[in-house]
Parts: sequence; structure tokens; C-alpha cells
Amino acid sequence: MAPSADNEVALEFRFFRVFKDGRVELLQEDDEKIPPSDNPATGVRSKDVIISKEPPISARIFLPKLKQGSKFPLLFYVHGGGFCMRSAFTERYHKFCSSVAAGADFIVVSIEYGLFPSRPLPACYEDSWAGLQWMASHVDGNGAEAWLNDHADFSKVFIAGNSAGGNICHTLAALLGSVGGLASGRVKVEGMVMVHPFFGGVDKDDMWLYMCPGNIGGSEDPRLKPAMEDLARLGCQKVLIFVGGEDYLKACGTNYYERLKESGWKGSVQLIDQPKVGHSFHIKDPSSEKAAELMENFVSFLKN
Repeated sequence: MAPSADNEVALEFRFFRVFKDGRVELLQEDDEKIPPSDNPATGVRSKDVIISKEPPISARIFLPKLKQGSKFPLLFYVHGGGFCMRSAFTERYHKFCSSVAAGADFIVVSIEYGLFPSRPLPACYEDSWAGLQWMASHVDGNGAEAWLNDHADFSKVFIAGNSAGGNICHTLAALLGSVGGLASGRVKVEGMVMVHPFFGGVDKDDMWLYMCPGNIGGSEDPRLKPAMEDLARLGCQKVLIFVGGEDYLKACGTNYYERLKESGWKGSVQLIDQPKVGHSFHIKDPSSEKAAELMENFVSFLKN
């Protein structure tokens, strides 16, 4: 018997399929979300905050163990998941951000952005930019969130993300280069970390283009294929890129590194190539020796 029209697949991509009636079905089960919690071993506390009700944007904030009169630098983190999965509120990303907060003595703001298909691209870029601006709005100590008002040092701010989050971070850095910083130029982003970032030129190009119906120029969209002019004016001073020897997206990070060096950008960029590791392995298996190595380099970049 032939399948009913409702169950006929029109398109199938790496992470989801689209049925002829317009329904979208994710092909991977998503991780369960967990509530914020405190870590008595490290002293890191966490809480969830609402940045915007419409569109719905939120974040999880991680505060390191307080010391007398202490102020902490800031990291704005963007999770991965192919623009259609994962969350800042899952156990894996909670543990990663909590570990960074403890190891680097940084406040971490982990953004919860809109995902396809409920909110097609460019929602993820717009939400992340809104979250970064919200974070910077606390620079005078009179924002909506007390932890940022009381404990954030806005003289040292970084952005970071893995996979799709690395891609989003590039767009944030390009925007920063265009507008000259945040909060009317009073907040400058010092550096960016990209772990196994996704860009065009791989088998997921068609998927990204489908998720972003308003793309600019198809595969030449600067969010998919970073433009040389955006790279040349990247709004930070230093960049660290991680690639994995067995990551199917390795060429994305390597190509970004080479193009950034060729662009005329005046900052410094470092590439760390870890052999025999796959895509976002550090999120899936944080206890591994290679994940500890990645964390050490990640934290060192933030602190130094």
C-alpha cells in the first residue's frame, strides 16, 4: 500500500525531514532540560533569566565562587545543535558552562535562542545579538540582573560557541566590527572562541538554506560563507579555533582560520587541531582526556 500523502517525505536533511504536508520531524532525540543548580564543590551558582518575552529569549547565568569585593570577566556562550536542537538548559551544556566559570573565574551567560522549525533562521542570530546587547546593558550597574550589576567586570568580555554556536559567534563578531562595540561603544569584546564551527562548503549547506528562507544570495550568504570584509573588521582582538581530526566539519574551522589570516584583520588567531576526536566530543564526553585538554586551552585563552 502506498503511504498516505500526510506521511510522504518531501525533503530529508542530516537533522530533520520535511513531509509533503509541511510537517518537520527531527531525526535525533533532544536532551532533557534540567533546572539551574549550585555546585558545592566549585562554588559556582546558576540561575535562569528572561531577556525578552516576545520574542522568547532567555539565558542561564553561571556565577563563580564569590570573594571579598570580587568582579569577574564575562563570557557570552552560544550552544550548538544544528540550529534546530539542544539547549542552554540541558545537562551537557550546563556542566560545560559551569566548568568554564569555575576554571576561568568568569561569569558565563549561556543564551537560549530560538530554534528551527518553530522559529526559522535568522532567529538564532537575532536572539543571540539581543542577548549580547542585554548583557552589555548592565555596564553601568543598573540593569535588570543583580549578578551582572554587582559582579561583572565589563572591561574583559569574550564570546564563544561550538558547532552552530561557533557560526553564530562569527556573525556576532562581524556585527561588533560594524557597530564598534556594545552599549554605545563602552563594552568591547576582547576575544572569541569557536569549537568545531559550522560554515558553508559541506553537506549541510542545503539544510541551512532551507532553515533560512530569507537567505541572502544562497550559498554566498555571509552567515554561511563569511565575507572577507566581515573577517577584516571582526570586532575582537583575538580568536581561538578548535578543530577535530575526525570531525566532518574540520575543513570549516581550518578554512575560517586561513581566510581570517588573509583578510587583513589586525588581531591574532590561533588554531588548535586535536587528532582522533569527532564533532563536539567535549560536550558528549567531558570526562575524556582530550576534553580536559580542550578545557585547559579554552580556559587559558580566556584568562591570558
